[in-house]
Amino acid sequence: MTLLDRGFVAFAGVSGAVAVAAAAYGRHALVGDPHAQELFRIAGDQQLWHALALLALGLFNRRNQGAGAVALRGAAGLFATGTLLFCGTLYANALAVTLPIGMTAPLGGVAFIAGWLMVTVAALIGRWSA
Repeated sequence: MTLLDRGFVAFAGVSGAVAVAAAAYGRHALVGDPHAQELFRIAGDQQLWHALALLALGLFNRRNQGAGAVALRGAAGLFATGTLLFCGTLYANALAVTLPIGMTAPLGGVAFIAGWLMVTVAALIGRWSA
């Protein structure tokens, strides 16, 4: 496993922990604000699913070679970017924090979609070892 792949697995671990903590915070600390709770729920769900996907990409990429490995690393980078932009924006909005840059949630969503398309590309062009 390369250092980059290990970095993605480490990011997945931290991201999963943050998603669980955020879900608990949203459920218990934001009582009385259903909109904020819903934003935390959506962000936490997306973050946790993409943390699992990052974990899988980091672990499975050692079995891929060539362009397929590059595509999987690209997907992992897009998932990490999507997590920061999409989930981070939803958490900030739920806490009434104004971000200095607009349109970050949609860009994060686009990163998630592009990441899944990169997984598709990796499956089609990758050379997988047993």
